[in-house]
Amino acid sequence: MSIRHLFLVGGLLAWGAGPATLAADAPGPISGPTSGLSGASAPASSVLSLQQVLQAARQSPEVLAAQRALNAARADVLTADRAPAPTLSAGMSSIDLQNGVGSGSYWSQKRVDKSLGLDWTWERGNKRALRTEAAERNAKAAQADSQDALLMQQIGAQAAFYDLLAAQQRLQAVQAIGQSAAQLSHSAQLRLKAGDLSAQDAARTHIEAERARADEQSAALDSQQAAWALSQWTGLAVPAGGWQVQGGWPASAPDTVQADALVEALIEQRPDVIAARERVAAAQAALQSAQALRQADPSVGTSFDHFPGTSTRLLAFRISMPLNGWGRFDGEIARALAQEEQSRDLLQKTLLQAHADLGALVQAWQTSARRLKIYDDSILPQATRVAAQAETAYSKGGLTLTDLLDARRTLKTTQLEALAVRNEHAKALGTWQLRSAAPSSR
Repeated sequence: MSIRHLFLVGGLLAWGAGPATLAADAPGPISGPTSGLSGASAPASSVLSLQQVLQAARQSPEVLAAQRALNAARADVLTADRAPAPTLSAGMSSIDLQNGVGSGSYWSQKRVDKSLGLDWTWERGNKRALRTEAAERNAKAAQADSQDALLMQQIGAQAAFYDLLAAQQRLQAVQAIGQSAAQLSHSAQLRLKAGDLSAQDAARTHIEAERARADEQSAALDSQQAAWALSQWTGLAVPAGGWQVQGGWPASAPDTVQADALVEALIEQRPDVIAARERVAAAQAALQSAQALRQADPSVGTSFDHFPGTSTRLLAFRISMPLNGWGRFDGEIARALAQEEQSRDLLQKTLLQAHADLGALVQAWQTSARRLKIYDDSILPQATRVAAQAETAYSKGGLTLTDLLDARRTLKTTQLEALAVRNEHAKALGTWQLRSAAPSSR
């Protein structure tokens, strides 16, 4: 491979070209276990886009488990919004064991008082409404938890997508560098046979070529591991030839004014903050429900009696009242009060975490955008230019092999650093975009 190909790869990485573009311009990969990961002729089923990844994250086990918890919380609302069931009772009384119950039909003539009754519990203190309100608030908290689970899963899947994109581009860059090193080593061997190069310099070029081969193996492993990490986040099966990531890197465009203005509003819109506030409201309703236990719930009922010899149509009314006493439910009230205070503490903790998280996220996005701009505008072009000058000077005998190898190492290091910065910026920007998007647009 000529140095032209090496500079071409570096330029494409600087402009954020996707792996499909790189594969079209770069030479074919060296034989190894990863040719399927970076080949330009990958089957259509192995092409993977960011939208596919975000959509697949919706069906991950974590998101489905949160949805099941939401369904259970909604079922609790139906359970809470229900009055105590009436009680149907039947019995026999006034059975005279001393004188007997008489003769004749057991149901119509024997002197046995048979009764059929119905009793209701009258809930006082607005217990049903408070119980239902607590369940509804918990259901809203579960809904926010479900949205938060989806958001976190999409953030993780998106980060894994960009890690795979960076790993594939790193593999292609390392392969290009390796082929260039192999070509230099081959040329050195020819010059050694012609007596134009020392054996020590030829050995040094061979060592560089072998190191590049080792780097290719490491980059191939990183690409394979990135594919499996993405599979864990999305639940998608890794194809036999690996995935071919479709898409490029986002441009660096920090917007400090807009980001700072949105942070405070986004804190209140975060699903975890919404869930914490709903749990405070649920705990308050539960506290009021516990305090309402001090109002005893009477039971009222009626029964129809059939007592041959006295009357076959007797009607009875009754009422019963539990004698709870004022201090019977102090334990329940104290526990509900402690849980209400605990929910407030958790809300404050969540607000602090949300503020710190969004602040750090904006800082990471803006800093990575500035770093990326420095690499794109200054560092990477200069490293490419210096390496090209070194190649030209070496070919004309004006530069030693040591200086040439140093220039190549500098270019390689700069290219991989720029790729890492690009990956860092893409993940920070993508996380910010997901955090600032409306739930319906995620």
